[in-house]
Amino acid sequence: MISVLVVDDDFRVAALHQAYVEAVEGFRVVGQAHSGAAAIESVALLRPDLVLLDLYLPDISGLDVLRRLRAAGQPRVDVIVVTAARDAGSVEEAVRNGSLYYLVKPFGPASLKERLDAYATMRRRLSSLNEASQAEVDEIFLALRMAAGQDLPKGHSPQTLGTIVQALQSAAEPLSAEEVAARTGVSRATARRYLSHLSRIGRVELVLRYGPGRPEHRYRWP
Repeated sequence: MISVLVVDDDFRVAALHQAYVEAVEGFRVVGQAHSGAAAIESVALLRPDLVLLDLYLPDISGLDVLRRLRAAGQPRVDVIVVTAARDAGSVEEAVRNGSLYYLVKPFGPASLKERLDAYATMRRRLSSLNEASQAEVDEIFLALRMAAGQDLPKGHSPQTLGTIVQALQSAAEPLSAEEVAARTGVSRATARRYLSHLSRIGRVELVLRYGPGRPEHRYRWP
């Protein structure tokens, strides 16, 4: 079981988030904290695997809590920020201090479940590794960034995305949509949609091959 500490100044919101977490298989809430000081103390006492951390706390900010946890030698505590703060500075600071996700309130149980499932997948993959290849490292980061589904357009599935990514990673040269379709068993139109998505978010490199007529679009995993 993955242990979780819920940190929120609002008791009702903390109880709601606890219910969200405990509805996800493989997770259990080991405590709640309603201030920054209580959060730091609870991490030291309860040793949770994961903290759901609000940024608006009555004594110190959640960002200060995150910085103090890292400075106090608590790098093994993973953090998902859950907050109403939308400013770019808060997002940047959270990412720089190791927050895995940044969930903007209010959100439903499905949004949190997607991220918790992706987090659990990452932990399983890490625990099974002795020495990671570059492809395995890429897959672990992909599990965090894409398996949660929030980065995928409507109608796209993480499973199909993962299959297409693996085809690109194993290729010695850039692939066309037709070649990706042949390697993965999806239709050419489906391959093109996923490849276009990966190109838009900067996860693959688009290579143009020029010849007679329009240039051919080919895709390479960086």
